[in-house]
Amino acid sequence: MKYVIGIDLGTSAVKILLVNQHGAVVQEVSKSYPLIQEKTGYSEQNPKDWVDQTVSGLLDLLKDFDGDPEDIEGISFSGQMHGLVLLDENNEVLRHAILWNDTRTTAECKRIYEVVGEKRLLSITKNHALEGFTLPKIVWVKEHEPELFSKVKTFVLPKDYLRYKLTGKLQMEYSDAAGTLLLDVSKKEWSTEICELLDIDTSLCPPLVHTYQEVGKITSEFAESTGLANSTRVFAGGADNACGAIGSGILEDGKTLCSIGTSGVVLSYEASPDKDFQGKVHYFNHGAPDAFYTMGVTLAAGYSLTWFKDVFAGDESFDDLLVDVGSVPVGSNGLVFTPYLVGERTPHADAAIRASFIGMDSSHHRKDFVRAILEGITFSLNETIDIFRQKGKQIDTVISIGGGAKNEDWLQMQADIFDADIVRLKSEQGPGMGAAMLAAYGCSWFDSLKDCANEFLKEDKRFHPNKTNVEKYKKMFAIYQDIYGQTKDINRRLLEFRR
Repeated sequence: MKYVIGIDLGTSAVKILLVNQHGAVVQEVSKSYPLIQEKTGYSEQNPKDWVDQTVSGLLDLLKDFDGDPEDIEGISFSGQMHGLVLLDENNEVLRHAILWNDTRTTAECKRIYEVVGEKRLLSITKNHALEGFTLPKIVWVKEHEPELFSKVKTFVLPKDYLRYKLTGKLQMEYSDAAGTLLLDVSKKEWSTEICELLDIDTSLCPPLVHTYQEVGKITSEFAESTGLANSTRVFAGGADNACGAIGSGILEDGKTLCSIGTSGVVLSYEASPDKDFQGKVHYFNHGAPDAFYTMGVTLAAGYSLTWFKDVFAGDESFDDLLVDVGSVPVGSNGLVFTPYLVGERTPHADAAIRASFIGMDSSHHRKDFVRAILEGITFSLNETIDIFRQKGKQIDTVISIGGGAKNEDWLQMQADIFDADIVRLKSEQGPGMGAAMLAAYGCSWFDSLKDCANEFLKEDKRFHPNKTNVEKYKKMFAIYQDIYGQTKDINRRLLEFRR
């Protein structure tokens, strides 16, 4: 039996999957690492932690592996998007990586619009300038840490740095490059125009490769430190959302994904870069050959539930917290939650908006609040589905992965709010499985990623929308959509007060 490894470099942990030729996960290991948050709005990590924990995880994986390391043919990667890793002329890290959820760059986003122009930026990159993206971080370091920036030879994103440490070769692949605001998404090349306008040397931009492309083999040093064979082939890998799409079979028109982790994503396959969403959703290069995807983001999806549990039910499990959700009627007895704990991305790119419970009265119990949180997260994700449908996309089936696929009451809620069938997969490994599939395809196990998906991915259960609930949720969704406009100014004033 032959195997591949999928390495998913997330925000809180690296998850490593050992997958056989039938798509079965033979072993999995997870190793966590800390966030560094020195100030409000700052979010950084030490890239050394990613490497050390990946080595530790691979050691654990190989320790319990019964086969020959030579049977592990390939490795590929999924990684957290947008994070900035700055390297000097020796490819040594110059500072901690600035992550996707760092919000210090509001002024830099404004400057990018002033210099490049909002319409021009959108036409080239297909995306708006948002605090989470990579280019504003580069501009911030250039302006606030000029001495350090003068030593920068190149930049990469998190999983590209990890891959460099495995192979000694430095590249960036297209699905992650699309999230930098420096890639011409349609032409699939770095934008010299944006670089020149912002006085950024184009030589800082690394060579570009395809997600499924073989970029080398592991170094002798890395083989020795992990127990892997020197012959292990390494493939570029992709952005976490691109890999999540691959690992869920979103590989043809009409396929849509709902992924609920710390953040939440609704993602849909696009065969070309021609559709015009006016920047209301993200438009990125897919990990599949010659394909793209559109995507909306809820910044605090699963995080909203985690926050509530930590604050109000710290000693309980998530199962205990959710046990009574099914007994609460649709609409949580008139209680609405907006999941804007850390601002919002889609459709409101607003770092200042904050969460609300609307409609509280003395009749509400904790279970009403819990259901309202689940409904609020799902309403936020439904705003992306609503945008897709307004542009003519037909969405009748959604693959649900992540924390939102673990609770059947929540899966039914998604079916009712999205007004679509919700499919749960038998083995739901998300981005890590997508990374493994890229390695399997790269190793020529299959003629296409779709053939790989047909072998690796199986449907477990399907949830159909309840028409009565659909109509109730349509009314509740309209109320939910009004809350942003009604609370926007109040939240800005409260934020000024806190500052």
